[in-house]
Amino acid sequence: MNETEKRQPAKGPAKEEEATAPLDGLQRHIMPFGPEAPLRLDSGESLSPFTIAYETYGALNADRSNAVLVCHALTGDQFVAGPNPVTGKPGWWPNMVGPGRPIDTNRFFVICQNVIGGCMGTTGPMEINPATGDPYGKDFPVITIGDMVRAQAMLIDRLGIDQLFCVIGGSMGGMQTLQWASAYPGRVFSAIPIATAARHSAQNIAFHEVGRQAIIADREWRNGNYIAEGTSPAKGLAVARMAAHITYLSEAALHRKFGRNLQDRERVSYGFEADFQIESYLRHQGSTFVERFDANSYLFITRAMDYFDLAADYDGVLANAFRDTKTRFCVMSFTSDWLFPTSDNRQIVHALNAAAANVSFVEIDTDKGHDAFLLDEPEMISTLRGFIDSAAQKRGLGK
Repeated sequence: MNETEKRQPAKGPAKEEEATAPLDGLQRHIMPFGPEAPLRLDSGESLSPFTIAYETYGALNADRSNAVLVCHALTGDQFVAGPNPVTGKPGWWPNMVGPGRPIDTNRFFVICQNVIGGCMGTTGPMEINPATGDPYGKDFPVITIGDMVRAQAMLIDRLGIDQLFCVIGGSMGGMQTLQWASAYPGRVFSAIPIATAARHSAQNIAFHEVGRQAIIADREWRNGNYIAEGTSPAKGLAVARMAAHITYLSEAALHRKFGRNLQDRERVSYGFEADFQIESYLRHQGSTFVERFDANSYLFITRAMDYFDLAADYDGVLANAFRDTKTRFCVMSFTSDWLFPTSDNRQIVHALNAAAANVSFVEIDTDKGHDAFLLDEPEMISTLRGFIDSAAQKRGLGK
């Protein structure tokens, strides 16, 4: 099934559709959940029927103890290491996932799901609302990080996996990792939240609101009904992406890459074309993003991140979210990340220490900003390899 095709909601008993991708060891799946298995949402609503699109790599061992769940970030997807069929580009985390990588697909059974609310095969705003026969659009139910994880747990149940060896993710993926460790402590042997926070900051909510308003202000948004009306708020979504992308980098990285260098010209134009390389770069980021992402999905997923506050359900005490946990944690941050700074990650570590959890913490010295977790950072890779290998030995998983 082409992930960009429109699908009618699944009806009747859930039956998985499966296809083998060209890459060895990679399987692409669509798992439908019918009316008999609704997803209960934090808002009080239910989503039914729904589907989850996901990829798997490697093989599940006999006792089903070697499963690793990789959680993607805001604009990520299930194509963690295999080629993206929409863009034709490699997966988004090839330095971490693959044969011989820290998450070794010759050793582990790796699962990566597109989140609820997404636009790469999992049910989201662009899918058909069975109540109306039209795309959900803005009528899609508001979702939370907890809802995303609850849907993931339903899939893990379907796969017959009682305990995940590891849950790992950066940014919004780190939020999901924390939610997993809190909501399902007995099902997570080890957890690696990277460059994340236990709740979204006012600054980050503000940046998200700017992006959402850019989309809503685009006349082609059509009150969220742009798919049914055959149009697209491409300009608004591109601006949202441009604004967000600035937050993923650091001032040092921007200066190193672009400085004040001009783009294909010797002098400024005294106009509003892309005089500077950084302007051209951001415009490119915006234009390519609209080719692979849905505007309404951007609205709903950013809202889910805004609502994330792990301590809220525990009387405002974050340590209580990890009470009596047996999960092994490795928390990681980056010195130049101002979107999810080290202070946010230290709050998680302090809460885990207060809960007497088994936790290690590493701050990586880099000028690459928030996106460092997606890049080839040798210290990050070697640190995570060491933690995963150590946890695997504790779990009885050999080389």
